Amino acid sequence: MSDDAVSAEEVRHVAELARIDLDDDEVDRFAEQFADILEYFETLDEVPEVNRDAELANVMRPDEERASLEHEEALRNASETEDGYFKGPNVS
Repeated sequence: MSDDAVSAEEVRHVAELARIDLDDDEVDRFAEQFADILEYFETLDEVPEVNRDAELANVMRPDEERASLEHEEALRNASETEDGYFKGPNVS
């Protein structure tokens, strides 16, 4: 892939969308970097596909409804409660 794969206009357009001000040197540098990144993505096309041995199966157990704690029992060991709920520290 050549260094001009990404034009300066495209870099300026992306920078404008991102609301980033770039000077001419930065535009040239980013165009080269974008071209390098695109070249790396092209190398992924060369990676061979992997043959899977078998279809995958869901190994998770099905959801089952079970009895849970009573409200008061759930709050029994809480260091602090308020209006029937757990009370945690204030986050600032």
